[in-house]
Amino acid sequence: MSDTLTIRAITRQDYDRWLPLWDGYNAFYGRSGATALPAEVTATTWSRFFDAYEPVHAVVAESGGTLLGLAHYLFHRTTTAIVPLCYLNDLFTADAARGKGVGRALIEAVYDEARRAGSPRVYWQTHETNTVAQALYDKVAERSGFIVYRKTM
Repeated sequence: MSDTLTIRAITRQDYDRWLPLWDGYNAFYGRSGATALPAEVTATTWSRFFDAYEPVHAVVAESGGTLLGLAHYLFHRTTTAIVPLCYLNDLFTADAARGKGVGRALIEAVYDEARRAGSPRVYWQTHETNTVAQALYDKVAERSGFIVYRKTM
């Protein structure tokens, strides 16, 4: 990347540049074509970033006017702390930006936002086959040892 990388809060004007990253993120996890998220999920997700009553936030990585990555995170209550925890819900970088520090910079930006909010922890999950991302995650955080279970309703 020849231009300076900037990590900043998403703006309403970013929609057309955010959407391909969002679609790429979802495609990575098998949500495309017949299994794509409904349009109303994308629209609702987008609107939550700008609703002061929602705990969902977004930052983007930008260089030379191009969005290279996104991070969506939220704060939630827990039974083990008084202040909310920060969950890094989505992290994605464009193919051309991989291995260039964009993912790390986005994670660090979420860490900064969590500190500002007084959150004692940032955590996230990834698929066990996502070994490329895990190589980064192992450098910037520690594995919790927890296994995620879920039941689709």
